[in-house]
Amino acid sequence: MGIGDRFGLQGIYQLQAFEKALQAGVEITPVWNKSNREHTIVHSAPDDVRTEADHAVKERKWRKDYFVDADHINNSNVEKFLDSSDFFTLDVADFIGKPAQEKDIAAFLYFFKKYQGSLMVPGIARPFEITEKALQEIAGKYLFAVKEAAAIYRTIENKKGKDNFIAEVSMDEVNNPQTPIELFFIMGALAMEKVSFSTIAPKFTGRFNKGVDYVGDIKTFAKEFEEDILEPGSKLSVHSGSDKFSLYPEIARIMRQYNKGIHLKTAGTTWLEEVTGLAMAGGDALELAKGIYAKAYQRRADLCAPYASVIDINPSRLPSPETVHAWNADKFAHSLRHVPGHPDFNPDLRQLIHVGYKIAAEYGSVYLNALLVNADLVGSQVFENLYERHIRRIFL
Repeated sequence: MGIGDRFGLQGIYQLQAFEKALQAGVEITPVWNKSNREHTIVHSAPDDVRTEADHAVKERKWRKDYFVDADHINNSNVEKFLDSSDFFTLDVADFIGKPAQEKDIAAFLYFFKKYQGSLMVPGIARPFEITEKALQEIAGKYLFAVKEAAAIYRTIENKKGKDNFIAEVSMDEVNNPQTPIELFFIMGALAMEKVSFSTIAPKFTGRFNKGVDYVGDIKTFAKEFEEDILEPGSKLSVHSGSDKFSLYPEIARIMRQYNKGIHLKTAGTTWLEEVTGLAMAGGDALELAKGIYAKAYQRRADLCAPYASVIDINPSRLPSPETVHAWNADKFAHSLRHVPGHPDFNPDLRQLIHVGYKIAAEYGSVYLNALLVNADLVGSQVFENLYERHIRRIFL
C-alpha cells in the first residue's frame, strides 16, 4: 500500500494503521512514496523519505517488510533516487503513442506472432481475436513507452543489482484506458525487454481525481479491474488518487474471489489530514489552514495546471476566502474531511487544497512547527483516514 507524506512528519502515525491491520490478521506492506515533483516543491530529497521510513519502523518496532518508492520517475531524474529507494515506479505515460523504430516493431511482431488467432486468458470467458493489424496498433501505441521503461529499469539494475529492488510500470496518467489485451502485450513486451517488474499500473475507465471519489460507471470499472487482475505474472497496481470509496467494495470482492493481492496507492491525502487536524486545533493553527486556502484560491490556475488530468474543480463551488475566514474549526474540518454524506463536505475545496501543498511549503517552518505543536491531533487524523477509510474498507 503506497502512502505519501508530503512533509515527512506522519510516518509513525501511518505505521500505526498497518500495525492495527496486522493485529486484525492482515499483513499490508507500507510503501512510502514521493515523486520528484513533490521533492522539488517542498524542497526535500529522496534521502529524507528513507530517513522518515526507517525512523518510523525503528520507533514502532515494525518487523515486517516496508519500502521506499521513487514515485513516477523517469530517466531524467532516476539517478538521485538510486541510493535511497528500493521501489521504483517507472512512469512512461508521456511516451505512449510516440513512434517506435521500425526494427523494434518488426521484432515485436515476430516475437508475438504465435498469439495470432483466438487467444484465451484464464478466467475470461470470451476469446480475444488477435490479428497482425491489432499487434501493429499495439506496438505503435505502446512499444516506445516499453522501451523507455526498459531504459529506466536498466539504469536502476546497473546500480542496485537485479534482485535488490521492486519495479512498477505506470501508465495510468493518460486519457484513455488500456484494454486487457493491450495490457497482455504490454507486459509481454516488457518481458521481451527483460524488465522484471512486480506490479503494473494501468489506466481504468472513469475519472480518478486527486483526493475525492471515483467518477464513472462502477460496473465498467469492476469489469476492467477483474479482467486486468487475471493477467498472469504481475500484481495489479491501482493509482487511485486516493479515496475511491465507491470502488473499494468491488476491489475487495474481486481480490477475495481470485485470491489476488494488489498495490494500492493512497498518495497525498496525508497532507489533507494535516490541514484537517490544524483546523480542528483552532486558534493560530486554524488561521494557518484558512491562510493556505486563501492563497490557494488566489493562485488556483497555477496550482491546478500540473494536475489537469487528475482534478476536476468547479470554481463556482469554491467558497471565497472571505467566507472561509468566518468559519469555525468544525466547519472547516467538515468541509475538507472526505465524508461524502456530510452536509458540509466540499469536494472542490478538498481538491484545491490537495494541489495546494506548495502553499504550505512556502510557509516553511511556520507550517512545520504548527504540525509539531499539534502532532497528536494531526496524527490522529492521519491514522483514522488511513485505517478507517482505506484499510478497513478494502482489506478487512
